[in-house]
Formats: sequence, structure tokens, C-alpha cells
Amino acid sequence: MELFGKCIGFDARGLLEKIRLYLTRKPLPSLEERKKFDHEFATSTSFHGLHHIVQTRSRIRKVLWMLVVLGSITIVTWQIWNRFTNYFSWPTTTSIVVQYVENIEFPAVTFCNLNRFQAHAVANLSIVFFLWSIVAGVLRTFTIDKFSQELTDFLQGHQNFSIKEFTRNNGFYLNNSTLLECDFFGQPCYPEDFEHVFTEYGNCFTFNHMDLPARRRVSLSGRGLSLLFDIKQAQFTDDPTFGFLDAGIIYVVHSPKEPPRFDGLGLSTPVGMHAHAAISQQKTVIQEYPWGECNPNIKLQHHKIYSTYGCLQECKARHIQDKCGCLPFLLPGNGTECDLQKFYNCVSPALYNIEQMGLCTVGTHNSTCPVPCEETDYPTTVTYSSFVNEKALKFLSTKLKRSPEYVRENLVYIDIKYHNLNYKMTRQQKARSVSELLADVGGQLGLFCGASMITVIEIVEYVFTNFCWLCIFLLLKAPEMPQWNIPAQNEQTDKKGIQEC
Repeated sequence: MELFGKCIGFDARGLLEKIRLYLTRKPLPSLEERKKFDHEFATSTSFHGLHHIVQTRSRIRKVLWMLVVLGSITIVTWQIWNRFTNYFSWPTTTSIVVQYVENIEFPAVTFCNLNRFQAHAVANLSIVFFLWSIVAGVLRTFTIDKFSQELTDFLQGHQNFSIKEFTRNNGFYLNNSTLLECDFFGQPCYPEDFEHVFTEYGNCFTFNHMDLPARRRVSLSGRGLSLLFDIKQAQFTDDPTFGFLDAGIIYVVHSPKEPPRFDGLGLSTPVGMHAHAAISQQKTVIQEYPWGECNPNIKLQHHKIYSTYGCLQECKARHIQDKCGCLPFLLPGNGTECDLQKFYNCVSPALYNIEQMGLCTVGTHNSTCPVPCEETDYPTTVTYSSFVNEKALKFLSTKLKRSPEYVRENLVYIDIKYHNLNYKMTRQQKARSVSELLADVGGQLGLFCGASMITVIEIVEYVFTNFCWLCIFLLLKAPEMPQWNIPAQNEQTDKKGIQEC
């Protein structure tokens, strides 16, 4: 290491000596030659105004032209400073375009019963509501502390109990008895056209899901998906302790490529009502940081496209899997499924820790899950009418062989259709690009100084030439550089080191 340092030292000293010898060999121009050079630059440069200062003989004109040139330089410097300050504030503009199309892709719609479990299955097993609330805590927060002793007692006697399989088998189901009518754009649809999915509402069913070979599209506004549900209030129930007080269907409209998100976004339709949901498609494009808040480099492992909700699910899954060694079945990923004991003893505390420490944050570019660069939303406007009128009530009672009271207390009618055959594109754009910045700076230089890129090169050449002359002058006037000779007693050792280098 010491030998390597000596080699570097000799190389640096030799380079300095070569530079000094090169510069001192060049003749230093006389005072007259330097004045002539300055005069030629002032008269020949494309920088406007300088030749007026040099060539005019009137002192008043010289002073006036000096003020004009200095004032122009001051103004253009201020203008350029403002342009760069504005550019590095990363300004953006937002454009909104409404695009009309001949046909448009229909979104996915996920439906759930507000009463999650079959009454006979939970008649003697009320702990199930609490168990599902623990499991669904990865999607929605519930207050569960007061049931801890009941859970301990239950787990001691039911060690192999699976809340996932219990909910799948004893939760809400979709068949010809619960889906009485289904029509999509004039074509009948069936329970087989829906895909089962778990949410905080238990068993839910998605129409127009991702696994279809071709996306469903509509070519006329005012027509879409029509469904008639029988929620069977007598057969399905829920616990009001956890906030489930209503009877009806809750649904959410979302992109087929994204998971359904009910928390704060679900649309509820009570029994005995006809919901008319008018949807529109809205696409949003966000610029990457520093202009916007998105990060195009983030990719999700278990979702087709990036979404904030999908990213939040995967973030929670990673932290829970690292801490508990298992994965909740409601979260995406591959891993050992968490049992109820781990849900209560590890997953729930881990979720609380994630919330308190901010391990999975959303929103800004430096958060765990920033906003997506491209996003498709389906804003929905819902109106309601009473279902059904007196004449239709008699008709349905006869058709379904049910009493009028049953029809009013169990049937839910939902229409989902596009309001207009178009989509709205909201695009965040850079207010100023690099080429626009250069064009603006060039315009300011040209307006106030008549300068161009050629002018800048002329000035750089002039400054560089004078700098070289200054270096030559300083080297000629400076004392000789110290000798780099090594003392005699170390000369043999250093020669050997140089040879080794």
C-alpha cells in the first residue's frame, strides 16, 4: 500500500512539472497584443452593443451604450434566473379530455349480502362473527378486545376449526334461488358467470372478473347489467355488535384488473328498493416525481396492474409473513395460511403495529404505496325507487309463489349502466420541458443581447484565452517549483519502488 502511494505521488509530480513546462514555453503576449485581441473581440463578436462602446468616439455615446449593455445583461440575468427557478419548482398543468367511443369496456362489479352467515349454522356458534372480524381485520378494523376470553375457550375445544371453510360453506351463496334474474345488455347471465371472492363481507361474487377470455363491452348508453336478488333474510343473519345492522345488497364497481375495495366505497341497496346506478369511466394519468407523486418503478407481484389498494394489501402481507411466518388468506401471496391462534396472537398485533408505526403508507412519492401513474375509476351516481308497485307486486307474488310481504322484505333490484358512451381522461402534464426551457432562455438572450449559442461559444473562447494568459503570467512570475529530488540515503529504495511500479 505504501509503495502504491509513492507511485501515485511520482505520477502527480511529473504531471505538474509537464504542465508547468508546457505553459512556460508559450510566449506571453505583450500589452499591445492583448489590447488588440480585446478590441477585435469587441468589434467582431455577435454580442450586440459591445462594438458601439469600442468604436464610437463620443464619450456620452460610450456611457449610454455601456448603460444599455449593462442594463440588458442585468435584465437577461434576472429573466434567466426566473426561468430556471420556475423550471425547478416542477410546475404541472392538467388537461381534461372527453373521448367519445363506439363501445366501451364494462367494469367489474362485486356483490355481497349485508347479512354474511346462514342463520342455522351460527345459531349455536355466535363466536363465528367474532372470528370473522379477527380474520377480516386485515381489510377493515373492528373492536374485538372484549371477546378475548371467549376466543380462548373456543380455540381450546376447536383446534382444527377453519373460519375460511366455514364461511365458504355457510356464508352467502349465489344460485338460482338467490339470483332470480340476471341480464347483461339483452343477454341472460347466470350464477356461473360470477366469480367467488372473499371480502370483509364474507362470500362475495364478481361479475365480469379478470379470468374471462374477453372483456364485456357495451355499445349503447342506458343499458348494462340488471339483477334481481333474493337475500333471504330468514336464512341469513349477522351480528349488530360489529356494525352490521342493515338488510340488502352491497356492491362496488371497480376495474376487472383490481381487487374489490368495500371500505368506504361500497354502495348499498336495501330490500324493497330498485337501485339505478349510472356509471362513467374516468382515466387519470399522474406524472412521476418530482412533477407528480407516482413512482413508475413499483410493480406488484400478485396483481395485474398497480393500484394503491393492491399495494397496501401486499405490503401488509409482507410484514405479517415476516413477523408471523404465515399469510392471511384474505391477502395476496403464497405462504402457509394463518390459523385462528396466530390470527389472534400475532396477526392482529402485527396489523396494529403496522398502523401505529406507519409501515404501510399511501399517497406521496416517498410513501410505501404512492398514487398510481395510471388509474381507471368508475364514479357512480345512484338513485332509488320503491320496488315494486302494487300491480307488479301481485305479479311477482304469483310468479315466485311468495307473499307480498316476502317480496318487499327480501327482493333487491339493481341496474348498472353507463350514463354516456364516453370516458374522461384527466392528464397531469409537465408545464415546461427541457427544450422549452432552452428555447425560453435563448429567446431572452436574443431579445435583450442579440446573443445565440455561437455568441456563448465566442465568450467562452475569449474567457478561456485570457485565463491561459493569466496562468502563464503567474507561472513566469512565481518562484521555481521545489525540486522533487529525494535525499541520497533514500534514493536507492525509491528507485527500486519506481521500478516495481
